[in-house]
Amino acid sequence: MIRVLVADDEALIRGAVEALLALEEDLDVLPGVGTGDDAVAAARALVPDVCLLDLEMPGLDGVEAAREILRSVPTRVVIFTRHARPGVLRRALAERVSGFVPKSTPAEALADVLRQVAAGRRYVDPEIAASALSGERSPLTDRELDVLRAGRTAARVEDIAERLHLAPGTVRNHLSHAMGKLGVRTRHEAAERAWEEGWI
Repeated sequence: MIRVLVADDEALIRGAVEALLALEEDLDVLPGVGTGDDAVAAARALVPDVCLLDLEMPGLDGVEAAREILRSVPTRVVIFTRHARPGVLRRALAERVSGFVPKSTPAEALADVLRQVAAGRRYVDPEIAASALSGERSPLTDRELDVLRAGRTAARVEDIAERLHLAPGTVRNHLSHAMGKLGVRTRHEAAERAWEEGWI
């Protein structure tokens, strides 16, 4: 049996996915969760064979949750999403995610992806792969991306600094450089552009 953990903040979608996967004789669907942080805790407690993580969840997003899970749990991760922005796939692959599929994937095909991943193979939806190959690469440094990512949910520069263990002046410098590279006037515009491109 392949033990599967599903994490999605939309309870209706999570329930439907769990119910459909449970119809497969070789899949054992574990109790699902609704946030990235809960996915990390559940993966550590239950040690599933495969974690199926929604990309956009409260707290840690799917890629961030995957990073934390794969650091401490012998499992594999598949990301599924409605909005497959090109840079997100590159982020996910950099974190050793094994699969990347759209939420429009039929249940039977999703079950087959989970089997492939559990067997040690990788699967990336062909359309997502094609868009990622043609997408623009980020001109920002990893630290600039970290600051913009934190800035999407942090109201003040001081909050970003505290979260990233940086001095406020250092955060302002990174924000200034990022805004200059992207040709925008505010950190919010910079963060939005980086999010739309899938860089954060």
